[in-house]
Amino acid sequence: MRQYDDPVEVRRGQTEGPDQFLWRGRLWKVRAVLAHWVETGPWWQSAGADHQETGPVADLVAERELWRVEAGRGRDLEGLDVAGVFDLSFDWTDGRWQLVGCAD
Repeated sequence: MRQYDDPVEVRRGQTEGPDQFLWRGRLWKVRAVLAHWVETGPWWQSAGADHQETGPVADLVAERELWRVEAGRGRDLEGLDVAGVFDLSFDWTDGRWQLVGCAD
């Protein structure tokens, strides 16, 4: 899977997860959610982590939600289905969506 750090605009449907996303000027429709998980911030990199001290609470509670989705754009000019698997991340600290991985 290729790694990215690209901002995306996400539209949610009836479910809590992404329904569509706009990436590099192209609209992708989510066909299936393959996985969903939450990651916490890198607490081990906080200032006090090496000395068994408590680092800033914000580092411990910073979370991002990740969604691995299968999405497509329909058919291209040759009639081939344009689809891929994408990792979308929602950062709770700033409310931003990012595309962080893609396998197409």
